[in-house]
Amino acid sequence: MFEARFLQKDFLLFASLLLVVEFVRGALLVSFLPIYAEKVLHLPLWIIGLAITAHYVMDTGLKIAMGYLLDRFSMRWIAFIGMIISWIGLFQLQYADKGWMLVVSAALFGAGASPIWIIGLTKVKQNNRATQMGFLYTVWLLGMGLGPVVSNFLLDWSAVLTFWLLLSAFGIGCLLSAGLEDNGIKRQADDIYPFLNQWLRLWIRLKQIKPLIPGMILQTLGASMLVPVLPSFVEDRLGFGSSEYSYILMTGGAFAILGLVPMGKLSDTYGRKWFLVIGFIAFSISLLFITKSNSLIEGIVWAIVLGISYSAVLPAWNAILSYNIPSSQEGMGWGVFSTVEGIGVMVGPVVGGALASGINTVFPIIVSSVLFATIGLFYLLFPFHKLQGRRI
Repeated sequence: MFEARFLQKDFLLFASLLLVVEFVRGALLVSFLPIYAEKVLHLPLWIIGLAITAHYVMDTGLKIAMGYLLDRFSMRWIAFIGMIISWIGLFQLQYADKGWMLVVSAALFGAGASPIWIIGLTKVKQNNRATQMGFLYTVWLLGMGLGPVVSNFLLDWSAVLTFWLLLSAFGIGCLLSAGLEDNGIKRQADDIYPFLNQWLRLWIRLKQIKPLIPGMILQTLGASMLVPVLPSFVEDRLGFGSSEYSYILMTGGAFAILGLVPMGKLSDTYGRKWFLVIGFIAFSISLLFITKSNSLIEGIVWAIVLGISYSAVLPAWNAILSYNIPSSQEGMGWGVFSTVEGIGVMVGPVVGGALASGINTVFPIIVSSVLFATIGLFYLLFPFHKLQGRRI
């Protein structure tokens, strides 16, 4: 059962804000940007991958700074200013008729959105962390899933209509961010550690979990490689249109959302290791089989397996990370861990776009599948019991 704070007005307001941000981000990065840039602007896939990477470079690169600020200053104002910056980047997309303009617009959008996820993570408390993470990821995935689906359907009618819908939705998000409460994030002067001291404390934590760091990077690398190539793969290799692609995304996303909270509760009860192992290996197998799909039904079946696998991994993984963040510096702690994970997100779209342009759209998916299988086998052999005695 969720804590009472999950039903409080401010949490529901934040959940609405997160839903809007991830709705627009998902629509932009998974659907609108790849399709619009390739079909309308006639830009190559590597430019599209570079724009998506620029978004995640700014989003990830600023997370440590945003976490540091969130430990000290008004959450409301940091969120509101960031949302305005993202809105400006989104607005500029309509003028992005050259590759560099597309990259700059995507980077601005990422910079402004940087603090939103950290704000949510700081709300997660000690008890039932995986369950709470599951709830948070449910909202996140709902937005990420609905965005591409709605965008794909609207793109069949008009790219201009799709763009203005996203811009208007994000404007609503700006208004929501202005209503956030600070939730006691600001601390008394005696409780604030100097910046270098915080780095030293977090560095000790990173050293404790350093065997997991390659997996942190590789799993986000494998997932982000797929972002710039999936629309072209579905259309060129599987022969599906935008609407059929939406059905696949909708089904996979729905099962991921439905599985998050139950998987979080189960991993809280039985431990997290096997949820990581089975989840990553099942994800790998599903990716391989989806490249061989010959019908919409077959694609949907494997999308369901992908969604369930994803729901097994996310709450368990983030619960493991959350145990290694000092309660006195949650903002900066999540900023550091999100930055490490973000290395893969920054590199992945460029790698995926380059492999697709140089070979074909199937090859990045195969490489991603191999990465996830490797991670699953690594976690199978990894001695989780040595992580400072934490219950994994």
